[in-house]
Amino acid sequence: MSSFLAPYPQGRPRRLRRDEFTRNLVREHAVTPNDLIYPVFVLEGQKQRQTVASMPGVERVSLDLLLPVAEECMKLGVPALALFPVIDASLKTPDGREAMNPEGLVPRVVRTLKKEFPELGVMTDVALDPFTSHGQDGLLDETGYILNDETIEVLVKQALTQAEAGVDIVAPSDMMDGRIGAIRNALENARRIHTRIMAYSAKYASAFYGPFRDAVGSASNLGKSNKKVYQMDPGNTDEALREVAMDLAEGADMVMVKPGMPYLDIVRRVKDEFRVPTFAYQVSGEYAMLKAAANNGWLDHDLVMMESLLAFKRAGADGVLTYFALDVARKLRA
Repeated sequence: MSSFLAPYPQGRPRRLRRDEFTRNLVREHAVTPNDLIYPVFVLEGQKQRQTVASMPGVERVSLDLLLPVAEECMKLGVPALALFPVIDASLKTPDGREAMNPEGLVPRVVRTLKKEFPELGVMTDVALDPFTSHGQDGLLDETGYILNDETIEVLVKQALTQAEAGVDIVAPSDMMDGRIGAIRNALENARRIHTRIMAYSAKYASAFYGPFRDAVGSASNLGKSNKKVYQMDPGNTDEALREVAMDLAEGADMVMVKPGMPYLDIVRRVKDEFRVPTFAYQVSGEYAMLKAAANNGWLDHDLVMMESLLAFKRAGADGVLTYFALDVARKLRA
């Protein structure tokens, strides 16, 4: 490459940074509303609004209050919502059976959203942690170990329940081996051939998930336990490529890396290796850090928000799940 570059002074890279119009002309990457998926927390009831203390600006809301949020997404050009339920403690069981209830919170929210806003994409989480009394993503054996194949049977039923409600994208976030193939086969057999699968393929056992677990109410159930026997070790990168390859072979349409900014190297490797739709999740801890620093006056809120999203695009992400989605879309429209 260096042989094509004119030496100084014939070559002056700063010429292309001279003014704003030139910088805009030569910019390699940009963030648009089309790149964003907005994660939302939904709970039962009417006119229910609860702040999430560890995530400034984020709320848990009931369906009636979620509808204006969905409408704003449509107006701002944010193409999709990702639903995360806050399940009443009385419905949580060791086997997470409420996840399969066709009249449960998630299917009802999906049906209403698709009726009111048919053009808005709706994505649902396929995992049991919001529904289990122990806070794990799967079923436990007598020693507390998370069972793989038995959990998959429940996840398949959960995904079918969501698909039958009309969801556009199911997103298995559980990290059980083989669950993508099982869900894809079940969807095909049920003639749900248009239901897309966004696989949480490289989901790490990260400390950055804490505020999210507070938001969905699983932190207290999980207690001092962890998810290291099924989520990935943060020290591994080759393993991420194996996980992505398996999920694609099993029928995933899109893959995801989670968390986001601490794992941009994984995003880059996945995109370079597979050239498939690749997404990243700017998780709750990332959001909370930037918000806290901005609220303390240590960082410029909008500048670091936009720069962080640009980093995802530069690393190769086709889209980002981010709690900043509406803020970003508003700023881009201004």
